[in-house]
Amino acid sequence: MNYPNFPDDCNSLLSKYLTPEVFDALKNKKTSNGFTLGQAINSGVKNLDSGIGVYAGDQESYSVFAALFDPIIEEYHGFRKEDAHKSNLNPEDLNAPNPDPEGLYIISTRIRVGRNVDHMPLGPGISKEQRDQVESSVVEGLYTLEGELAGKYYPLLGMSKEVQDSLIKDHFLFKEGDRFLDAAGLNRNWPEGRGIYHNNDKTFLVWVNEEDQLRIISMQKGGDIKEVFTRLVSAIKSIETKVSFAYSDHLGYITSCPTNLGTAMRASVHIALPNLAKDMEAFKKITDAYHLQIRGIHGEHSQSEDGVYDISNRRRLGITEVEAVQDMYDGVVALIEAEKALSEVRH
Repeated sequence: MNYPNFPDDCNSLLSKYLTPEVFDALKNKKTSNGFTLGQAINSGVKNLDSGIGVYAGDQESYSVFAALFDPIIEEYHGFRKEDAHKSNLNPEDLNAPNPDPEGLYIISTRIRVGRNVDHMPLGPGISKEQRDQVESSVVEGLYTLEGELAGKYYPLLGMSKEVQDSLIKDHFLFKEGDRFLDAAGLNRNWPEGRGIYHNNDKTFLVWVNEEDQLRIISMQKGGDIKEVFTRLVSAIKSIETKVSFAYSDHLGYITSCPTNLGTAMRASVHIALPNLAKDMEAFKKITDAYHLQIRGIHGEHSQSEDGVYDISNRRRLGITEVEAVQDMYDGVVALIEAEKALSEVRH
């Protein structure tokens, strides 16, 4: 394997930190699952417009290729290799009465976490047999869910057109991964070993073996952020009785993309802010103050429609889950206040 040449206009963190010296030190190393540097960097080498450009193939990748991963993690999360991560999934510690009880601004709330099964390679490094094994143990865990979380698992393999259409209509179905995930090795053996679970109320969803082995998602219409968080936590605890998740005291919950490490949580609302949308500087000033990210309503790299935005926490590592959701909540309260003030000025 030769050192990749990155063009001058490539801005990925991979191109910044994979110096020839780092490359030489790591190029012949492998994790005990046989995952190599070439596999870790393939996505960023093939996709020069990547923001990050690296994926881990197992928990060990973060130590074996630390000379590359550590500076990327430090730049992205502001989290140093001597720092420790703490988890707190106690909904009682979250101060979040509904900020929009009349439903004038918040359309929906969604909180998701990524999880991977302990002692198993991650998606980029997993074998077909291991992926199938993950699916069967996760599904066993999902069928322990009771009450409002009870539901059904739909494997992607052999899924009927009717089920497919209805899941697409609800925005539940994940499609084959994009080119970034493809180059990372995450689309191998598609669609085998993959599927979707959702409860009967369609307020709770688990993606099995997409980017991470589990994407656990709680969601509902409106702005009751605490209710969404509480449902998510009770599901995580129930699944954990059957499946243990990969976790480290340094990096928190282990994920294949280093941007999701730590809480592995994205807490978001779809919110209508038509007045603030006309003053992006004021908008960004608020979101920056609360460490929030602004996206269009169809996720990353999409545009807003009718002044509706997807607002989520930016920080994941080195803060607790409660702090991540609190950031989002406090920022949303500030955004609603600013939007109200602007509508009064304009009337």
